[in-house]
Amino acid sequence: MSSSRRHLSSCCVLAVVLATTIPARSSPAQQSSTAASLAPYVPTPQDVVDRMLKLGQVTKDDVVYDLGCGDGRIVVTAAKQFGARGVGVDIDPQRIKESEANAKAAGVEHLVSFKLQDAMTVDVSPATVVTLYLLSASNVKLRPILTKQLRPGARIVSHAFTMGDWPPEKTDEFTDSTGSMRSLYLWTTDGKARP
Repeated sequence: MSSSRRHLSSCCVLAVVLATTIPARSSPAQQSSTAASLAPYVPTPQDVVDRMLKLGQVTKDDVVYDLGCGDGRIVVTAAKQFGARGVGVDIDPQRIKESEANAKAAGVEHLVSFKLQDAMTVDVSPATVVTLYLLSASNVKLRPILTKQLRPGARIVSHAFTMGDWPPEKTDEFTDSTGSMRSLYLWTTDGKARP
């Protein structure tokens, strides 16, 4: 074997060894996508979205944050139906792409934005309404963050899951368009942090 081929072979072996032993730096998008999931992705049916926004008394003056926004349908609907501004947060880059495409298709991209971020780290203080379709344990983890950051009078609407021992102000139980029983819960923040 010629010395140039031996040199090339050695370089290839070195490259493989380095690639497998030195940890790569991840981009912020990769870091976000490796955050712990608070719930599996299950799209909220549109009639349930409409009921959630009604329960939250959303108006054009609101800023709606959807934590675990999936395809963005809650903030897109809030913007389209009420003229509200909205922010969707999700850890899945594919869901964020879908959300942005859905906002553009609905003509509301000027009213909504989407963040590839862990819901546990997002600043929700600008929100007047927060929507959730997460697991009960996830809601309990988020409760101290929400109650500390949200201003008094902000509304939290959860689909299907409660917030531990913090009783909801209102509960809306109904059968959706597919025949499934649904429960929605509403809390209004009062300035008291709840661990």
